Amino acid sequence: MSNGPGDTSTDTLLGAFKGQRPPAEPWFTDAIANAPERSRFAVEGAQIELLTWGQRGKPGLLFLHGNAAHADWWSFIAPLFAEDYRCAAISWSGMGGSDWREEYRIPLFAGEALSAIEVACLAESGEPPVIVAHSFGGFPSLYIASEHPEAIGGAILIDSASATHGKKGPPPKLVNRSRDHRVYPELAEALTRFRFMPEQASGDRAIIDWIARGSLKHFEQKEGATGWSWRFDPRFWQKFDRNAIMSDDLSPKVPLGIIYGADSALFPKGVDQDVIDGYPDCRFVTEIADAHHHIMADQPLVLVEEIRKGLEKLR
Repeated sequence: MSNGPGDTSTDTLLGAFKGQRPPAEPWFTDAIANAPERSRFAVEGAQIELLTWGQRGKPGLLFLHGNAAHADWWSFIAPLFAEDYRCAAISWSGMGGSDWREEYRIPLFAGEALSAIEVACLAESGEPPVIVAHSFGGFPSLYIASEHPEAIGGAILIDSASATHGKKGPPPKLVNRSRDHRVYPELAEALTRFRFMPEQASGDRAIIDWIARGSLKHFEQKEGATGWSWRFDPRFWQKFDRNAIMSDDLSPKVPLGIIYGADSALFPKGVDQDVIDGYPDCRFVTEIADAHHHIMADQPLVLVEEIRKGLEKLR
């Protein structure tokens, strides 16, 4: 899961910066300077946001984000793979720069990912691409691994509740949400409201600021006034078929790997052995120290290194 409105104190993740960009490490500045090609493509009536890096014809990587997040959660990670891979990231419908829908289903999200593989030319090397999925992105990934295994060469699940088969479901406050997003007159105020879900206080502030800015949209209100609000559909969980979030009938038919944060709220006791046994070809389970659920904010370079190691193990 990803972001939402919180309080406005300087104790929030970005409150102390009052709308200014926090200092960034050189590697991060270089990574986001490697800007992606941005486009959109249609899937069942919705335009889906697509980011791509790297040359066509190289092995493909498809990066999939978590709930209420967006493709730019990967725009400081994917460039670090672009020399060796053709990389792509999408925003799920209802999130980021993609259109909202009247209903959301795992098979429909799987269709968005499969279409991205085709549109981004991720299989031109002659090998099917590998999916790298964070959090909610693991559910469509496992659906693809089970129902369309010919389309991918494997998947790496990053702190994804799909590794626990999603039995607990989303928090009730998300399911029961009924109001629209609040509109903030100033960007600085909106940024102070950003928080993670599950909540955590840790993370590189420059990365959090980058993610938060990409989570907001600017638009005109009535009578010419302008404001800022969140880009994800506030009624997502009301429109989502939660009964089909994970079926016991699914059986992944491609190699998988699991990466999780040692301090993750989703894996307080690590990854259970029965989960590993439930995947016919689980190649690795990697714990990243000093990382919560949002590993790319806590330990981004360690995450990159572990993904690289994982890709080799999926071969």
